[in-house]
Amino acid sequence: MTNGAFVRVADGDRRLTPYEVQVMLASRGQPREDEAPVPEATWEDLDTLLVARCLERLRADEGSPFRAMPDQAVLQNLRVLVPADADSGRWVPSLAGLMALGRYPQRFFPSLGVTFVVYPAGEIGVPGPGGERFLDNRRLDGPVPAMVIKTLDALKRNMKRRAVIRGRFREDIWEYPEDALREALVNALVHRDYSPAARGTPVQVQMFSDRLVIVNPGGLFGPVTVDRLGEAGISAARNQTLIRILEDLPAAGENRTLCENRGSGIGAMLASLRRAGMKPPEFENTIAAFRVIFPNHTLLDEATLAWLADAVPASIADSQRMALTYVRHNGRITNAEYRRLTGQDSREVSRELRHLVDLGLLLPRGAGRWMSYVLDPARAVKAVRESLGQMRFFDVVEDHEGIPRKDVHPISQDVPPRKRRNRKRDIIDLLAAEGPLSCREI
Repeated sequence: MTNGAFVRVADGDRRLTPYEVQVMLASRGQPREDEAPVPEATWEDLDTLLVARCLERLRADEGSPFRAMPDQAVLQNLRVLVPADADSGRWVPSLAGLMALGRYPQRFFPSLGVTFVVYPAGEIGVPGPGGERFLDNRRLDGPVPAMVIKTLDALKRNMKRRAVIRGRFREDIWEYPEDALREALVNALVHRDYSPAARGTPVQVQMFSDRLVIVNPGGLFGPVTVDRLGEAGISAARNQTLIRILEDLPAAGENRTLCENRGSGIGAMLASLRRAGMKPPEFENTIAAFRVIFPNHTLLDEATLAWLADAVPASIADSQRMALTYVRHNGRITNAEYRRLTGQDSREVSRELRHLVDLGLLLPRGAGRWMSYVLDPARAVKAVRESLGQMRFFDVVEDHEGIPRKDVHPISQDVPPRKRRNRKRDIIDLLAAEGPLSCREI
């Protein structure tokens, strides 16, 4: 089986790795890796404060069966504690128990944490202006609740604030909405693969100049597909025991729990991005990993708002306005992308797309599952011209004292572009004086 299983890719067939075969076999049933006992651990390896908060919430309901149970019996029912083996009668923490309520789970599983790296450019390995490979690089450990808090703190330390225009007002917000990041982090930590083959792989958070990427080992589980992420009623839990424990663990300083397990996490993430005027994240699912990619830009910038006011009828719905904005930035939109962007069901989305086509704002391309919608070419050209009209370009010239300064001029049809100066001789002289330099340094 390991040597004879292949996956179809764009340029042919690729042999599945042993890990990918294992993941596919595990997906045929309900995985139980999170219930595995940790024989080296004891009751003392659980965090007493986290355990107390969990027990308090479990016993808050007057009809709860846990009110009359001793603490250890409750933890055994939740499978925080499981038999160490079939014969000894000794109870030890499970992997899920340690990950949810442990003092320091990484004592037993060093790689079950989060790696957080900030890169200076848009690709791994491209150095910054000073030759630096990373702007920040750290490992974040602890139980799942602590890792979520530590990772959010690290993200905030490295995020900038950006402006969003709402009507006549300007609002400063984080580059990436905190609620969306929280949901993505929780999903990555609770839905990741905890099988022995994946315990050497951490959840990865990678911040680039143009995007933020969160990667967890193990692809989507059960009936969930990328196209249906965020739809009501679509939910599957790879790690049932871990999620069950976290359902009754209040987040620090809050009344809500860290994990609800109601299939609402992706929906909450998308809603948070909509409020911030940002496009939905991209989801990449493979057998071995799942990626969430947040682009670093807002849909509703000043140029887009001006275009909407001038070229789009005021009578259309806000959801249609967002869809047109998405097409303006991305070139096309599909029914699934429209649903993810607006949170509407497929029937409502189809009706609104037909309306936009009838108005001449969008043109359909393709058919069936490959159907997409693009801007009318005349409107697209107008949008590009308006965008260029709001950009400012700079020419370096010398003033009367020979000091370089920048001449600023907006691009318009009335201003011919200035001819770019030939810098070949300058580059050769620079290399002769400075030695080897990268393109970025030059």
